[in-house]
Amino acid sequence: MAQNSRRGFLKTASATAAALAVSKTIPAWAGDSGASGPVRVWATFRDRRYEPVEPLAWKPVTSITADAIALDPAATKQEILGFGGAMTDSTCYVLSQMTESERKELMHDLFAPGEMALNVCRTSIGASDYSRTLYSYDESPEPDPEMKKFSIDHDKEYILPMLREARKANPEMFLFSSPWSPPGWMKPNGSMLGGGMRKLSFPSYARYFIKFLESYKSEGIPIDAVTVQNEVDAEQDGRMPACLWAQEEEMEFVKLHLGPALRQAGLPAKIWVLDHNYNLWGRAIGELSDPAVYDFVDGIAWHGYVGEPSAMTRVHNAFPSKHAYWTEGGPRISDPDYETDYAKWADTFNGILRNWARCITSWNIVLDEKGKPNIGPFACGGVVTVENGTHKITRSGQYWAFAHYSKHVRRGAKVFATNGVGQGEAGGPEEKGTAAGVSHTGFRNPDGSHVVVLANRGAQKQVQLVLGSSALDIDLPADSVHTLQWS
Repeated sequence: MAQNSRRGFLKTASATAAALAVSKTIPAWAGDSGASGPVRVWATFRDRRYEPVEPLAWKPVTSITADAIALDPAATKQEILGFGGAMTDSTCYVLSQMTESERKELMHDLFAPGEMALNVCRTSIGASDYSRTLYSYDESPEPDPEMKKFSIDHDKEYILPMLREARKANPEMFLFSSPWSPPGWMKPNGSMLGGGMRKLSFPSYARYFIKFLESYKSEGIPIDAVTVQNEVDAEQDGRMPACLWAQEEEMEFVKLHLGPALRQAGLPAKIWVLDHNYNLWGRAIGELSDPAVYDFVDGIAWHGYVGEPSAMTRVHNAFPSKHAYWTEGGPRISDPDYETDYAKWADTFNGILRNWARCITSWNIVLDEKGKPNIGPFACGGVVTVENGTHKITRSGQYWAFAHYSKHVRRGAKVFATNGVGQGEAGGPEEKGTAAGVSHTGFRNPDGSHVVVLANRGAQKQVQLVLGSSALDIDLPADSVHTLQWS
């Protein structure tokens, strides 16, 4: 037999065997009530952007395709906190330059519960690379351990007003905050740019966190969680605000300084550690292995620049009671597909959510058409672009990907198992599952409604969903995202 013919035969035989194997389970499923009623569908592909399309209907299962997706709403995983992005100094400045009516319309679109409903946002404690200037909350030229010169006056001009507007649009806003660097006087290099932390400054830095949280609370902006350091393992060659933290240093700071200080002050803010890439999963396990650190830490903050999302599952399996939060990742303004990479982002989001993350928070909700203001070396883009002068709004591919989740998945929803049944499935329920090249995630909302998001980065294809004794077929155009919702 020719090699190509043999390969084709084996592929067909494997697919057939998979379908037959699944078909044997139909009698067991038939005892389930299955599903009934219409399934509403929203789609993004070609020239369509999150548009309702023809509803689908469940039908009794008669046969199962080899690459079907089995839905199991009873097999639930993590509870969803929400979706959102970073309200950096740069984001807040760009928003502040819009007219009141322009900004009110955009803020309603981004945050209102009936719209995009973004409800988990990140702020920076002092300057990040996406700031207009380099600043901390204690600009003393010499050590100031008692925080006598501490001030958040910088944030009162446009950051705090924009956070108030966002929270007014969505009262359920959950805010977490991350430092890119402590004040320069706490570091051996005397600068917020690059370098590492001075251990002698740990007590002062804990006070710095407390002062920040108390000051923001007094301004009507309570912060719900803090991370110890943005990207603990990145010094960035001194080109931007950054600070190296060795693993043992972060552990010491949390268990001997920050954790006790928060409890003594009676502040409810949670502590998240790492705030960096998947490939540092071993460090996360090492930190949580210390009982004192474990006691103070609510969970791990993750970035997706290096490694695979299955790292979050590794940490979850080791410490099931600690949470995973996806805290940074966004588009590049220079990418030619900045406006059209929605399927890529939805595929990325599915991988994140299948691996125990409770939230997805993008990097910079709003920037200008050049990815600025920016004092760092990276050319990022906003979830939304607002052009200088004209204030023309451009929505990124990531924005449209978010719509398929944030408009449907409510806080308190549970991720449920969606498993490809045939050869096309890559990994189990803890991996980025794909069936016939389509990634998928399911959610059960607190009101009992169900949501499934499908991302197809490949060619046009038809996919079958199986729920108990019911099934439906959906046609997925190439490079598309679909959200299905039913009661």
